[in-house]
Amino acid sequence: MTVAAERIDAIVHERARRQSFHQSEQFRGLALISPTFLYAFILLLLPIVVVIAHSFWTQNYLTIDRTLTLANYRTALTDPMYLDHLMRSLGISLAVSIATVVLAYPIAYYISFHGGRHKNLWLFVIMVPFWTSYLLRVMAWKVILGYQGVLNTGLIGLGLISEPSSALLYNTPAVVIALTHAWAAFAILPIFVSLEKVDRSLLEAARDLGDGPVRAFVRVTLPLSMPGVISALLIVMIPTVGDYITPRLVGGTEGVMIANAIQTQFGRAANWPLGAALSVTTMVAVTAVAGLAVLALRALARAMR
Repeated sequence: MTVAAERIDAIVHERARRQSFHQSEQFRGLALISPTFLYAFILLLLPIVVVIAHSFWTQNYLTIDRTLTLANYRTALTDPMYLDHLMRSLGISLAVSIATVVLAYPIAYYISFHGGRHKNLWLFVIMVPFWTSYLLRVMAWKVILGYQGVLNTGLIGLGLISEPSSALLYNTPAVVIALTHAWAAFAILPIFVSLEKVDRSLLEAARDLGDGPVRAFVRVTLPLSMPGVISALLIVMIPTVGDYITPRLVGGTEGVMIANAIQTQFGRAANWPLGAALSVTTMVAVTAVAGLAVLALRALARAMR
């Protein structure tokens, strides 16, 4: 009887727990977001599955041979041209991410700690230029860095150079500059949010213990704001690897990135399986690089504490 009674009590308790969960705010929230989440998940997952499937097939002129093969991956991983494009893309993406975070952090810090009542106004001013078309902003850099552009004209006017320089455009630095400007605001926002969460009393305690402003920043502010730095790094790094408009407009032959090669395979070359293999290879590579960058930043944050 005792065992039976315990089982009955357990069943009753479990039913009561389930009923209370079904009536809880947590269950209502899950019920509200589940359709949207499933819809977004399917839209995200389905294209990836299609791309991965295509990467194991072969293009036969106008038809696709669905016999599984690794030939596309062998081409993607052994062809010097594609390897060069991939390495250049990862290097440009990493350089843009670092440059963007370095430029964005002081701006976010100033707005958070010295913006006062005008924080929202500062954020609004930062976002205004990004209401314009991305293409127009890239074209603006083409005008600035061009042979007869604003920068060359200014340098000649200052007497620093005697004739226009062609080294400012159609190269890797031009791509880095344009991408850094294009993604600056997207790095400022997560860093600003992270800095807003820093408890100011911790800074006061650090100063009371004898730390100067620089030491308090290094030991308190920077480590606590590292989640925002990591978010900004990922927000910038992942999309810039796949950018093909900027290198096409300001990169020239020296600034060609892997996305341009992928676009060519899906476009003029009409070799979707090879383009899919290049896409999957790029996704894996950028995931590995981003993971290593996150681990390095976390290790740096622990070392500074």
